[in-house]
Amino acid sequence: MTTLSLDEISQLLKHDDKGLVAAVIQQYDSGRVLMVGYMNDEALRRTLSEGRVTFWSRSRQEYWRKGDTSGHAQFVKKVEIDCDGDALLIQVDQVGAACHTGEYSCFDTGGELPAVVGKTE
Repeated sequence: MTTLSLDEISQLLKHDDKGLVAAVIQQYDSGRVLMVGYMNDEALRRTLSEGRVTFWSRSRQEYWRKGDTSGHAQFVKKVEIDCDGDALLIQVDQVGAACHTGEYSCFDTGGELPAVVGKTE
């Protein structure tokens, strides 16, 4: 496997107009999707080099490392970029709740939407 520099990784990403890319956070052993956050290049650099997930807070306009205030940390296990470069998949070992509401996953309380269930033929 070739090791890419942060500049090379950044060039693979399709940042939005604020320099951000979506990061889907997934529990590494169960595959459970925990949350979605946003990263700029510095947040990604910190995540890749420190072993803990760091996001860019769009509302507070600052970096936040998951778990620094709550104790509910995310320890990086694997980071992947999707085929289009517009999203990251970060597999973690989640300690405690991932959601700011105190739920394990941000998808625990949002509610399932009514959708026709598709089937293969």
